[in-house]
Amino acid sequence: MRFKLLGRVSLKLTLYPILCLACFAQAQSNDPTYMAGKSLFLKAVPACVICHTLNDAGSQGAVGPVLDEIKPSAERVAKALRNGLGSMPSYGAKLTDIQIEALARYVSKASGGGAP
Repeated sequence: MRFKLLGRVSLKLTLYPILCLACFAQAQSNDPTYMAGKSLFLKAVPACVICHTLNDAGSQGAVGPVLDEIKPSAERVAKALRNGLGSMPSYGAKLTDIQIEALARYVSKASGGGAP
């Protein structure tokens, strides 16, 4: 009896994180701001995917930092988008504040950063 109970607990502990990740991914895919940000990441001019690696976007850029590794906050991404950073151009005159916020939120959430 004790073995069966431990087996059930172990199975639940194994499946719970997988189910949580699936729910999280589904919630993101239903979030219009998240999807708008992802679209901008893929299609802004110049496109972020050219320089940055981000697994969620399927990008393998070789110039900018790997966003999955640095896990930037939305605030950090928005600041870099507005002002430029290093060889990254500023998008302040190319994107609206709403677009910048959506893109920043997407990058932060997709990379596992500290999005508000």
